[in-house]
Amino acid sequence: MVGEEGAFVLGWDEVLTEEELSVTLKVLCMSEEEFKEYKEQDGWEDDSEEEEGSTLSNEALSKLKTPCKKLLYDSVLLTLESYGADLKAEQDLLNNKEAYEKLSRREQQALHVRYGQKRILHQLLELVQ
Repeated sequence: MVGEEGAFVLGWDEVLTEEELSVTLKVLCMSEEEFKEYKEQDGWEDDSEEEEGSTLSNEALSKLKTPCKKLLYDSVLLTLESYGADLKAEQDLLNNKEAYEKLSRREQQALHVRYGQKRILHQLLELVQ
């Protein structure tokens, strides 16, 4: 369902891999009986037209059903736990000119990427709370 990478791509304003996330949330929030019925009816094909015009914008994410929001929330928490430092620590390092300049160019770039990723994840946490 999520392709080879097994990850979803989030942007500041919307989910960039919206089809994969939509299908994944739908399936993971189904009961076993609903899933069997969905598979038997070839539901994978039927939904593409109905959902084609929809986007998973930040507004849409905040309006998801409670089970989907909980699943997303817990997933984001797990992802954030996989990072070595929290958002505040990264921000402190970015704001500490002396410590920042001691980092190699590559470490500085990695810091900016991690910080941006964490900000997006924290934004998603707020949207699905």
